[in-house]
This record gives sequence, structure tokens and C-alpha cells, in this order.
Amino acid sequence: MANRLRWGILGTGNIARQFAAGVAAAKRSELGAVGSRAPESARAFAQASHIPTAHGSYESLLADPTVDAVYNSLPNSMHHPWTIAALRAGKHVLCEKPFAVTVAEAVEMFDVARQCDRLVVEAFMYRSHPLTHAVQRAVADGVIGELKFIRTSFCYRTTKIAGNIRFDPKLAGGCLMDVGCYCINFSRLFAGCEPTRVSAYSHRHPTGVDDLFAGAMEFPNGVLATFACGMSAQADNTATLCGTEGFIEIPVPWKPPAPESVFVIARGIPPKMDGPGRVVASGRELVRVRVEGELYGIEADAFAASVFDGVPPWVSEADTMGNIGVILSAGAAAKILSEGAAGVEGSGRSVSEP
Repeated sequence: MANRLRWGILGTGNIARQFAAGVAAAKRSELGAVGSRAPESARAFAQASHIPTAHGSYESLLADPTVDAVYNSLPNSMHHPWTIAALRAGKHVLCEKPFAVTVAEAVEMFDVARQCDRLVVEAFMYRSHPLTHAVQRAVADGVIGELKFIRTSFCYRTTKIAGNIRFDPKLAGGCLMDVGCYCINFSRLFAGCEPTRVSAYSHRHPTGVDDLFAGAMEFPNGVLATFACGMSAQADNTATLCGTEGFIEIPVPWKPPAPESVFVIARGIPPKMDGPGRVVASGRELVRVRVEGELYGIEADAFAASVFDGVPPWVSEADTMGNIGVILSAGAAAKILSEGAAGVEGSGRSVSEP
């Protein structure tokens, strides 16, 4: 159908399975093909996800004339070469986060997209979700007063190390790249500008990647943000926006559920913890957000709207470039601090590559 974007999926990992399930329930997207370097993996994925065509190589998928857009779910170090290859093959590309490993890679990817007159967007799925938009409206409407502080976390613990791409430094693994990028993106989104100072600490896993990471950002408008991410610890994985008149808590910010997502607006007097019997509970309002569609299906349809209708993508080129810059700043800050020095300064866009 002309009004449905036909997707080809590069890779057969866990995130590819989640995306395929979302597209299967989408309104303006449909599954066309999947490609893997292992033909048997492509066939098994296609059968499980009800995808018509299985390709035994990435090149074969990119040459498929029935594919309009490619979802690049490959390991981080492969985002750059295969996104460029897909663009040059005439495909639009939704590339998983983090978009690239260096600023230079990202610049080239966007330049090639312009040269080929194709769309390329970084796949932060939460950005196209109604919950995120509802929280943005609440903050813009002043329900918590002036935003002052942001705190986020995104952690998980895995015992599967061998063969795990997230623990492979050659594939640009590590928790900052894997999930810390969400925390940075969220903080920049709500602060509305790029940080002027980034400080961070990290713990190194024996494989050489960071498996725990804690960072802080200072923005020119006075907003402060902290975040924690990791692959060897559990956390609440929430987001909190603190203002002069209250605060917003988002219990599930990264993968909001359907058919309903929620956030909490807390107003009134904060709890007083300065003496026995002195605790005063603050007022709390539970805000329910109706969700029509599945997380990755919403993302795929938002991308389709950009392709078909010219709707600006929820994650712009400037946004992606800023995020990569801050990721690199945070990584550099953690490295410096691990060697006994102080934090580093710099906006996300102006950081020199390591």
C-alpha cells in the first residue's frame, strides 16, 4: 500500500524483535524484510515475526526494491557504515541510539542523507510517545513552576557477559552508550539547551567497558541534572523534574506502557524530615495518559509521517549532534576523574573528539 512505509530490519537481536512487534501493530508501517549475516538467523526471525522476506546478508536487504526504510539495530560501532550504505541504496533510515560513536561519524551520516535526499533519524522511541509529550506540556504550562533540577536513572543487571555486545569495547559497548544516552537526551530535552559543564564518574568492567556510570550536567539557564546508568546494578529507572512550585515523577519514562501511561504531579509542602512526627505529606496528582498504539509502532508511524507528510522528526539532527557531544563530554570527564583530575567543561556541540 502506498500510504504504508515498508520496513527492512538490519539485525536480529532483542531490540530488532521489539521493533518488529511494534511495526506489526502500526497504522502507517509494515514489515517487509529482515537481514542478517547468518541466513538461518534471518529465516528464524522472519518466521517468528511474520516478515515476508529473509535476507542472508545486509547487502541483500539494502538491495531489496520492496524496502522503503531501514531500521538499523546493529551494534553501536556498525551504525555509521551501514546507515550510510542504506542511505546510498536509496533507503530512509531509523538508526538505533546512540546514533554514532563520534561526532565525525554523525556529521557524515547526515551529510550523506542530504546528498541522497533521504531521511535519517536517531531512534529514541520515548520521544514520540504521548507520555513524553504530556509531560512536556505540563512543564511548559508551569504546573511545577520554574524547572530547576532533573534526575534520571536507567540501570539493569545482566549476568550474560560472554558474547554480549554491550560488554565489547570493539563494538562501542558500555552503559553510557547503551542507556546513559537516554538520561542525557531526556535532560537536554527538558532543559531546552546544551549543558555548559559535564562531570562524571564511572566503574570499569574487566572487559574494559563502563558498567556503572554517574553524571551531572549544568545548563546555562541554571538547570542542573544528574543521572545514573548501569549494566551491573538495579535501580528505579525513573525520571523526576523538580521545579519551584512542585515536581513531576515519571515512573516509566523510557518504555511507557499501553493502553495507559501515567506521571505524578506533586504539589504543596514538601516532607519535613527535621524531627519526630514532623513529616507532612505533599499533595500528589496522578495524571493518566491514554496511549493508542505500541511504543515502537508509534515510533515507526512517527517516522512514516516524516517521510510521507514532511512532519519534522521528534529527534532532529541538531538534537542528535548535541546528544553525541554530551555523551563524549561525559565519557571524557569520567576518564579524567578516574585519573584524579577535576571535571571538564564544554557544550555538547563543541567537545573535541577523543
